[in-house]
Amino acid sequence: MTAPHATSQPPAVNHRVLAMLRAIDAGRAQLTCSAEPDLFVDGVPCCDQFTAHTLAHQGLIRPGRPGPPDQRVPAVLTAAGRALMTGAQAAA
Repeated sequence: MTAPHATSQPPAVNHRVLAMLRAIDAGRAQLTCSAEPDLFVDGVPCCDQFTAHTLAHQGLIRPGRPGPPDQRVPAVLTAAGRALMTGAQAAA
């Protein structure tokens, strides 16, 4: 799935972004199948959907499989998302 609004600038890496990426990496997150995918962690809507949308549009996270509109599917990190997460953790 190609991010419709992808840009070359990754989001600012802060503790919230890292927590979201870690939850996705741990298999605890789901995305809705939509143009503005909403993120759920442990079944609860993420508190920062704007950042979730940004992560998806910039190609850092994606649905783990296709699904009908608004269905929740597993969220997965892309290679770029994994690199952002591991690079930020190494720098900390």
